[in-house]
Amino acid sequence: MAHFAKINEENIVLTKVVIADSDTVNPDGVEDESVGQIYCENVLNWPRHLWIQTSYNTIANKHYTNNVLSEDQSKAFRGNRASVGDTWDAENEIFWPQKPFTSWVKDVSTASWISPAGAKPDLTDEQVAAFSYYVWNESGQSWDLITR
Repeated sequence: MAHFAKINEENIVLTKVVIADSDTVNPDGVEDESVGQIYCENVLNWPRHLWIQTSYNTIANKHYTNNVLSEDQSKAFRGNRASVGDTWDAENEIFWPQKPFTSWVKDVSTASWISPAGAKPDLTDEQVAAFSYYVWNESGQSWDLITR
């Protein structure tokens, strides 16, 4: 099955559809996004340039098969699976989830938002045992440790 995101002129994902693989195959028998876009335009009555193919199995620029990281990462497609409210970045060919915090920036290599303080710190065994976790503190621009 082929997955397509319907976007508006501001590149916001409005919905997703699933169509048969056969509706994306060109006369030479090769999967072709433009064929799927034409199909979506004709059947779903939305301009073809506003249908973007997406991969259900791509998250943070990694490809998964049956929810397990795939050995074949060549199938990672367009950064992230499209979800309603995401933004299509045509320049980088990435679907971006909504920005979690004002200060965070795009990391194109991982198709993820990152904090100005870097990745969330790993928890120690003692912190895990104490049910601790980190939360982002936007005003302090830091990862704060919360212990229950």
